[in-house]
Amino acid sequence: MSQPLTTVAGISFRHPPPLCSFLFIIVLLVATFYTLHHPDATPPHLFSPKTHNPLTLRRLFLSSASNATVSSYLRSLTRHPHLAGTKPSLDTLTYVLNHFQSLRLDDTRVAEYEALLSYPTHISVTARFSNNTTVEFDLNDDVSSSSDVVTPYHAYSPSGSAQGSVVFVNRGEERDYRALEMIGVSVRGCLVLARKGETLGRGVIVKIAETKGALGVLIYDENDGGGLGGIERGTVMRGIGDPVSPGWPGVTGGEKLRLDDDRVTRRFPKIPSLPLSLNNAEILLASLGGARAPVEWRSGRVGSSQRVGPGRVVVNMTLQGEMKMKKIHNVVATIRGSEEPDRFVILGNHRDAWTYGAVDPNSGTSALLDIGRRFALLLESGWRPRRTILLCSWDAEEFGMIGSTEWVEEHVLNLGASAVAYLNVDCAVQGSGFFAGATPQLDNVLVDALKLVQDPDDVTLTVEETFKSQNNIIERLSRVDSDFSGFLHHAGIPSIDMYYGADYPVYHTAFDSYDWMIRTADPLFHRHVAMAGIWGLLGIILADEPVLPFDYISYAEQLQAHRDALSKLLEGKVSIDPLSVAIQEFSLVAKEVADEAKKLKEGAYRKNDVAAAARRRELNDRMMLAERGFLDSEGIKGKEWFKHLVYGPAAEPESKLGFFPGITDAIATNSSEGTIKHEIWRVARAIQRASKALKGGFT
Repeated sequence: MSQPLTTVAGISFRHPPPLCSFLFIIVLLVATFYTLHHPDATPPHLFSPKTHNPLTLRRLFLSSASNATVSSYLRSLTRHPHLAGTKPSLDTLTYVLNHFQSLRLDDTRVAEYEALLSYPTHISVTARFSNNTTVEFDLNDDVSSSSDVVTPYHAYSPSGSAQGSVVFVNRGEERDYRALEMIGVSVRGCLVLARKGETLGRGVIVKIAETKGALGVLIYDENDGGGLGGIERGTVMRGIGDPVSPGWPGVTGGEKLRLDDDRVTRRFPKIPSLPLSLNNAEILLASLGGARAPVEWRSGRVGSSQRVGPGRVVVNMTLQGEMKMKKIHNVVATIRGSEEPDRFVILGNHRDAWTYGAVDPNSGTSALLDIGRRFALLLESGWRPRRTILLCSWDAEEFGMIGSTEWVEEHVLNLGASAVAYLNVDCAVQGSGFFAGATPQLDNVLVDALKLVQDPDDVTLTVEETFKSQNNIIERLSRVDSDFSGFLHHAGIPSIDMYYGADYPVYHTAFDSYDWMIRTADPLFHRHVAMAGIWGLLGIILADEPVLPFDYISYAEQLQAHRDALSKLLEGKVSIDPLSVAIQEFSLVAKEVADEAKKLKEGAYRKNDVAAAARRRELNDRMMLAERGFLDSEGIKGKEWFKHLVYGPAAEPESKLGFFPGITDAIATNSSEGTIKHEIWRVARAIQRASKALKGGFT
């Protein structure tokens, strides 16, 4: 049976022993009084860097939450649209910068880069129907919004016009084109109409259509802003980071490739694409002739009588855009560690938005700002983290994770030597339910943090209890859709990505506003407070624990599960023995490290022992560096910037596995047995490197 929960300032925790409860409540009442009623006063000096109680510190961090404060941050950040590279984006930069500077943290700096961004100048879509009537579609969100809201478009889509008959391609996946071939329909010389799915990003939809000979692509979303008439903006650039400084940081005055350089042009589609409203898409769908849609396509708004075209309607789409070099700005605030200042725990969120960005990303930004505020209160109370904490606000994420990628590329060697973990929150609150992805050694520390935070939708439970009851699992981070990508996939930094709500209908539309947030997603900001609590606790735990709470036994078990899934897919056609041997070795080393960590933890909070401190430091370094072992200098074939051979993006969108991207790509492309074996050996060698890093020393 679960122990009863105590709730203080909206946060729950398990009952400690009576004496501990009495002492804690006294401390908590004093701290809460100063926190909530005297925000500008210096709180009492409650902690000593040498003697503070970790649990008391964490509870004090949680108790200093303020729903109203988080709400005010979000309201200020979302008053105007703030697309990266525009003047309103500088206003959010100033707001975040001033906030961190006002907290008097150890250091707050702006990291500036130059990047190639893409903006529309003119867009039109005109349809001519079989009765010779012509309609020019309204391409704006169905909302009376500010003229500062950018017209819905696809960044980096090439300028030009395309005209032709329309073919409906369902989700735009390879299997959809095979289904069309079966009924004798070709998209060559036509425009394709695709509905957004869960498996392919818009860039991959356009890439596949291009290979099939299509002239242009129109993409619509059946969610339609939750029936509000929203249109989803987004990027169609391939890869991440500044396209004219691929692989190196786009610092001001640094090397930039020409726009006609092959390394640049291959990042962009060759055919134009545009987002379309659901209403306009349904007009086109109703006008199509040709064969009936396959049965498996007849879901959502696609009816049983739906035809796929071509014929009966001709569309002309025109896009004029411009590529501009723009300055982008990251903000990095530093809380310097007391004992290991050269080891870094990094919390990051991007700041730029396609429109107002209440969900994406400023729900996360407001949580990050509140974490900074609460950390400042702890610092004034005498706390100082063992390791350095960085609070990072990234720019130009929406164009392809540009701000964080340029920063990673600039600091990749220091990150490789010194970064403990990267904790990412993009959209802190999309709706109900906690979701997370992580590298496996961080699973247990994430669960430990969830146990301390009250569920925002059920005050009788913790987040961990609801997460468990809903049978949610911690996902793995092979996807490339937020700022963790550069840290994990390129630099090999253990990472976590978290969010509330599986999805939300106003994604990248003009309806992603403060009003929508308070009406629909989080009216009282309880979910924001919960996310800030989880995120900040993870930062404190990873920065403060004398022995890093990394669990490589969990990683070994996950690798074994991945091996078993691969074996099932291969059906014995190719030997996976090298992989099995490497994982077995990794498992043995992981158990040895767990035993070593347990012994060192037992004396972690006793009086200072120089020899024990040195052993802890050496063990921590081994655990920190093990993730780097999974990197390979050659990277994933076809996506060489991505170096991680266990978790990374598959080059083939229909790859069957969410791990071992090189192996699964080789399988998906029907590569030779020798090629598949080589990719298996590459992963085996990567696991062996991780084992050696974890074990330490030389053999």
